[in-house]
Amino acid sequence: MDFVCAHAGRPAPALTRRDVARALLAVPSGVALVALPDLRREMLSAGNPLSRAFWESAKAVLSSIEAGQATVGDVQRWLESTGTEPILMTPSYFVWPEADERGPVATEMYDRLVVHLEERVAAGEIDPDALVTGDREARRAYEELQEQWLGTPLPDGRVPGFAVSDEQDEELFNAWDEEEAFALSELQRIMAELPKQPETPAEELEVAAARLRVLLTLPGYPSNVLRACAGFEDRPLPDDDTELWLSVAAGIAGPISDLSEGGDVLEEFVDLEGELSQEDTVLANLCAIQHADWLAGVAALARMGPGVLASPERMARLIAESEDIDVDEHAGDDLDTTESLFASVVTLWGYLGIVDEDDVLTPLGWWGLPKALERAWSPPAE
Repeated sequence: MDFVCAHAGRPAPALTRRDVARALLAVPSGVALVALPDLRREMLSAGNPLSRAFWESAKAVLSSIEAGQATVGDVQRWLESTGTEPILMTPSYFVWPEADERGPVATEMYDRLVVHLEERVAAGEIDPDALVTGDREARRAYEELQEQWLGTPLPDGRVPGFAVSDEQDEELFNAWDEEEAFALSELQRIMAELPKQPETPAEELEVAAARLRVLLTLPGYPSNVLRACAGFEDRPLPDDDTELWLSVAAGIAGPISDLSEGGDVLEEFVDLEGELSQEDTVLANLCAIQHADWLAGVAALARMGPGVLASPERMARLIAESEDIDVDEHAGDDLDTTESLFASVVTLWGYLGIVDEDDVLTPLGWWGLPKALERAWSPPAE
């Protein structure tokens, strides 16, 4: 009892089913099973007996855990059946962050919801015994109650569900910015250490830019993907050849926008089992490549110079063998995945003259790839 009270931060008469359940799950299942009868008697003596259905469910779940038969979902569902545990994922797919990943806002909202649920149990609006015995209507009402709370503004105007999501988005963006800044600093360090710096291949750049200007006016793939990557869907092409070429090359490493939705129809969005178009597949592949993989691949090409093979298979191998990033030994599946992602990249590189028809790095690619990455990872000018 002392452990349960300390774990919950409440005296015995105020303990809830959730408090007891969480304390039981905080120790080895065998220990909890042995302690269960004494704990039940002590709760009775404290005037807070809970219910027979709860104690039977606790014994069943702990026994299942001890036998190695319980799944994480089984345990979570039992914890939620206490009547005051927030549902991990609601029917509208709101997902609470794990306890050790919650920021201040998520922690606050989570605690507020627990208090709200405790008030609803006290008011008789939630029946924990019905929940623990698997009553579907009780479960549905429990879910709807939480959905309603998540979408209802608090007195200060904040909507709990949106407040948590906004905080998670901000944390994600901050982590992304930190990763990007680190990758940029490493790229600059690597380039500064090269024994010979790439020179601008003016003639190749002029030819590639002229070809690119024509390509970007055409409908369909790859023009639509390149326009989206560079953010040229809603703005004119720059007059300067270097600016044009670097904008498109940088967009491949960090796409600025999605494809125009002009040709999309509703059926394409509701058909979840339908195959992605070539354009969507390519953009998805570009967005799936991590900063570290870009850094490792381009750094390797920069060190080796023009004339080196830059095929998707070779790029995957260069990344796997890189000493510029912390990479565990790549399994076959990892190499295959990287190769698949860079298949889209190398194809687009070909249209820019970064690689030739044999996937060999050109002088233009040697000069332009590091500059394109630097542009993609640099914060926008204010």
